[in-house]
Amino acid sequence: MAKTAEKSAGQRLPPNLPPVRVSRTFHAPREIVFAAWTSTDHVGRWFAPTGYTIPQAKVEARVGGPFEILMRAPDGVEHRVRGTFVEIARNEKLALDLAVTDAKGHALFRAFTEARFADALGGTALDVTQTYTIIDPEAAWMAEGAPQGWAQTLDNLSAEVRRMLASPDAPRSVVHASFTLERTYDAPVERVYRALSDPAAKAKWFGGPEDQWKPIERSMDFRVGGRERARGRWESGIVSTFDAVYHDIVPNERIVYAYEMWLDEKKISVSLATMQIRPAGPGRARLTVTEQGAFLDGYDDGGARERGTGFLLDKLGASLAD
Repeated sequence: MAKTAEKSAGQRLPPNLPPVRVSRTFHAPREIVFAAWTSTDHVGRWFAPTGYTIPQAKVEARVGGPFEILMRAPDGVEHRVRGTFVEIARNEKLALDLAVTDAKGHALFRAFTEARFADALGGTALDVTQTYTIIDPEAAWMAEGAPQGWAQTLDNLSAEVRRMLASPDAPRSVVHASFTLERTYDAPVERVYRALSDPAAKAKWFGGPEDQWKPIERSMDFRVGGRERARGRWESGIVSTFDAVYHDIVPNERIVYAYEMWLDEKKISVSLATMQIRPAGPGRARLTVTEQGAFLDGYDDGGARERGTGFLLDKLGASLAD
């Protein structure tokens, strides 16, 4: 009797199996990534692991509103996810109370799911935490395989976000912004200038986070009229390209260049940047970076680019300490 009552009330996973936590950075504004979670059309294209299909979906983004999907495995086995939104903070957080059943309606487990959205280098950071309550002990293996399932599901979400951004119906926009950043380094002017102008020295710091971005192409012709190009692949599979032309160079003092940023085949910005180097005391140098940009179609904005540039300037400082 006690065992029956315990099973009907829900049997939690052993304490040594913590909640599943997964994170991913998407090259899109928070509004886009959030929208992918809150629309029937979007959820129906990604909320399942690789190989699964979603024949049915119903999503109403309001507290108490339904979040329901039918998932069909490659072998034809079906499971239903039924739940509701319990918390919505637009473009910041979602909380979902979900229950999974088999095709006959037999309850398998519950999954309380929290998704948090934040600005990050390269776009939007998504952090998902899912806590399981097992109803049928024979379904515990499904929860244990959740990390791999979520990794595949977020791959599908990445593809959906890219589809949303590339859609002919996606809004077109241009946001103009400018910013100025300064860093003072414990290195002479000449060494800072070398880190900006020498291909080998620049390769040490000019790129994304090492655990998220892998370089696939670099070239640098440092002269007035020369070009620089750097391409790398993010963990999501998206390739970012920096394509620049140098317009003014004063050795050890000033560099002016224009550059375009691309994600895959999509141009996301055109910018004019100026780097000025000044002595800041014995053996020290101050670098001032000013950028004026046109940010295209919601992929990026001045605040995101400023954060990214700050990240690179900090990496530059670290390379000078080597």
